[in-house]
Amino acid sequence: MSTFRIKTKITLGVLFLYIMLLVVSILGYYYLNRLNEKAKFILKDNYESLEYSKNMLVALEDLPAHRAAAMQTFSLNLSRQQANVTERGEKDATAAVARIFVLLQKDSTVDVSAIKKNIYTIMDLNMAAIVGKNEKVKKTADNALLYIAIISGLCFVLGFTFVYNFPGYIANPIHALTEGIKGIANKQYSKRLYFKTGDEFGDLATAFNTMAQRLDEYEHSNLARIMFEKQRAEAVISSLKDATIGFDVNNIILFANTPALQLLNIPEKELIGQAAGDISKRNDLLRFLINTAETAPLKIVVDGKECFFTRETTDIKHEEKRIGYVVILRNITTFKEQDIAKTHFIATISHELKTPLAASDFSIKLLEDERTGTLSTEQKELVDSLKQDNRRMIKIVSELLDLSQVESGNIQLQPQPVAALNIVQYAMDTVQKQAAQREINIRTQVSDTLPKVLADVEKTAWVLVNLLTNAIRYSAHGSAIDLTVTPTGTEMLSFVVQDYGKGIPEAFRGKIFERFFQVPGMKGQGNGLGLAISKEFIEAQGGIIGVNSEEGKGSQFYFTLPEA
Repeated sequence: MSTFRIKTKITLGVLFLYIMLLVVSILGYYYLNRLNEKAKFILKDNYESLEYSKNMLVALEDLPAHRAAAMQTFSLNLSRQQANVTERGEKDATAAVARIFVLLQKDSTVDVSAIKKNIYTIMDLNMAAIVGKNEKVKKTADNALLYIAIISGLCFVLGFTFVYNFPGYIANPIHALTEGIKGIANKQYSKRLYFKTGDEFGDLATAFNTMAQRLDEYEHSNLARIMFEKQRAEAVISSLKDATIGFDVNNIILFANTPALQLLNIPEKELIGQAAGDISKRNDLLRFLINTAETAPLKIVVDGKECFFTRETTDIKHEEKRIGYVVILRNITTFKEQDIAKTHFIATISHELKTPLAASDFSIKLLEDERTGTLSTEQKELVDSLKQDNRRMIKIVSELLDLSQVESGNIQLQPQPVAALNIVQYAMDTVQKQAAQREINIRTQVSDTLPKVLADVEKTAWVLVNLLTNAIRYSAHGSAIDLTVTPTGTEMLSFVVQDYGKGIPEAFRGKIFERFFQVPGMKGQGNGLGLAISKEFIEAQGGIIGVNSEEGKGSQFYFTLPEA
């Protein structure tokens, strides 16, 4: 049994391939270096001698015409040849050339045929040497090719054998382990692995067999209890009155109770185990349920009656890890009907109250008229108090009527292109007297070049008046308020009202636009409807409304409207 670990085996295998590569590389380098040295030797020893001999012959030919230059050239090449004598007999021929050249220097009539003969002898000797050395180089090259081919072939056979067998030696146990894991995943707990190795694969096979044995024992000992728990969970889910559907993290439908199947109008066998994305392509309700962006209540016709549902999503976690989620459709039809009845009741009562309130307001005006009689100071104070309370009641009734319109969806808007300056001017005319009473300066910044907005003038001005009134109410005596209108860069205009009062605590900023909500500790005459109605008016026109505030530094209310 092998005692080598996998890491050691892989290291030895790679080392074996590296050694073969190193052997081939060293052998190739050795023979290439020898061939290179042989080539250099030929060039240095023989080719240069041929070059010097040629130059001497040319100088002899040029001797009659340019004796001095030819003699100098001959002398230079003779000196180089004397220093480059390498072949047998070359030294005697060179010496003979030197002797005749000395005589030629003293007597120009000396016959040059003898010197040419010796030069030709030098050339013949070097040419013969070049041919001989070339044969040696060729033989060396042939031997190098033979040796390299033999060694490379041997390395190729060894390497191919290694590459063919070694990956299988590593991969076969992995493949067997993979098949075993697949079998365990399919609840085939009788699977066992047997590796005759003492490496990590052997340890892994032992651990796998232990795991399979324990799973087999666990399966047989707990199967009845698991089935009981499964049936009980299914019974609990089926008993729920609200439609309930369970999904895993991959949006595969795990379960659905009877109310959910009825609403979806899909048989259970066609739903359970299917991908929600595929079924939602042909089922609008399921598409709504898996779309987390949808938050509005859903209206579904059930047995010929309109029913309203809200969606609730609850994550399923195991050891703090999300493994799925459950979607519950709660039937809120009763609450919706009660809400509609409440809206109708408010609208009816508000409408009925408006007539007597208008009559009482007219009666108070008659009491203030001196033609009906002179009032004492105390009576005037009482009448003035009645007048303020009556007008407050008229305002509340008007806001309740507006709110009932909004809730019932019957709000009437007449959007048209209008200059932002016109809306601002209308609002300023309305609140100017109230601001003057508290010596508050409203600073406006509205450019004449602003594009027109697409808005309902009356409703938009009402919103702006409401924001300015609140700013005046919660600003200090003699302070200032900033009103600016600027483009947002997204084809919208932004109306901003900035006051420098107490500001709104962070805990209440998210609730400021809810109905009947009033910030605790704020002294004012509001009823908590103005901002809620303002939000409905602005959003109905395609805009948004919001607030930025910091305690002690004031509040900034803003809303946006689309450009015309």
